[in-house]
Amino acid sequence: MQVTETLNEGLKRELKIVVDKGDMDSQVTARLEEMKPRLKLNGFRQGKVPMPHLRKMYGKQAMAEIVNEYISKRTGEVLKDRDERPAQQPEISMTEDEKEAEEILTGKKDFEFSMSYEVIPEINAPELEKLKIKRPVAEVSDKEIDEQIEKIAESSRPYNEKKGKAAKNDRVTMNYLGKIDGEPFEGGADNDAKLVLGSGMFIPGFEDQLIGKKAGDETVVKVSFPDEYQAAHLAGKEAEFDVTVSLVEKPGDLEINDELATNLGLESVDKLREAVRGQMEGQFESFTRAKVKRQVLDLLDEKTKMELPGKMVEQEFNNIWSQVTTELERAGKTFEDEDTTEDKAKKEYQGLAERRVRLGLVLADIGEKADVQVSEEEIQQAVFRQVQQYPGQEQEVLNYFREHPDAVAGLRAPLYEDKVVDFIIEKADVTEETVSQEELMKEEEDA
Repeated sequence: MQVTETLNEGLKRELKIVVDKGDMDSQVTARLEEMKPRLKLNGFRQGKVPMPHLRKMYGKQAMAEIVNEYISKRTGEVLKDRDERPAQQPEISMTEDEKEAEEILTGKKDFEFSMSYEVIPEINAPELEKLKIKRPVAEVSDKEIDEQIEKIAESSRPYNEKKGKAAKNDRVTMNYLGKIDGEPFEGGADNDAKLVLGSGMFIPGFEDQLIGKKAGDETVVKVSFPDEYQAAHLAGKEAEFDVTVSLVEKPGDLEINDELATNLGLESVDKLREAVRGQMEGQFESFTRAKVKRQVLDLLDEKTKMELPGKMVEQEFNNIWSQVTTELERAGKTFEDEDTTEDKAKKEYQGLAERRVRLGLVLADIGEKADVQVSEEEIQQAVFRQVQQYPGQEQEVLNYFREHPDAVAGLRAPLYEDKVVDFIIEKADVTEETVSQEELMKEEEDA
């Protein structure tokens, strides 16, 4: 097998590989000799089929198998010999001429093919010990715990039947039927629905129009769905709801005591406070973690300079662009609706694709050098978390992961990334800074 480099430009490589027809023919002979003892053909005893007849019957098949092995296996050997790691699966090109292909399969012509690929660039990751990271932390105050407990208690507030008109903070029980252009729409009807007026649980304007109504009243509520409504087919539409109020109730006193805690499955108010504190601290920690990870990725992106494999960037951009355009189409919007143009959006997402490829390469490099591993137990836990998200369909989801190894690989990637980020944080120069709850939970505009 003769390998000739025909292109070496930046990260791009192209090789011409020629396999001598004599070598190919010898391999065909060896393969047929291996098959011969097992073959039984009409007119011949088992294992006694003459080689010329074997070649006539199975020669092309054997040659085709050998050709495929050169493409699927020997190309990896070529890369290993060259000490090169391709950024993606190499592209293989060979003749499309039927006559030439026939000559190769019959052993009359050398087998030639080309292999083009891009290599993983040299990655000069920054010294992790010199990365300066600020770890924002927010303390959970007693006031915040009290506010959270009040919100929890609100869901258990008693309501007592009220004669007369409904006012803000009263609870109404009602039947309603929503219509657009006079036609009922899916999800727009309910019976015995309970709604606290002023809670903001319904479409803006809906609750205000029920203030002043009393039990037995029938009314038509006219509203417009918000432009950003989650159901795209309703967004921005005007609707009318036929509403019948069956009950009006006024709120009772809100009591925070051991009975409330017991109803929530806890022993006392003190235990409730402990549980709320733990929940809030866990929530704050997740925000802290997200902000620290963002700093790590930003620093790596800023401090790592390398030539990027164009094909990887192109594929990443295509994935992003497909998702963006699909979401716009689903929402019935254009780039102009998002205060941009298609050209500006493409430029922005091109930069995002480059960032993702750069970070993927540098994180993989750091992880490899640090021997970061994702255990099978961690993979199984990730699968279990996915299964839990689909109550009643657990077995179907589990079967899906068993039948689709690529889906399991999709779970491994974020786990690996998080473990590499944890390794970087351990090595980096991290200082804590106390921030307010609002600052901690604020999302960056470009996140």
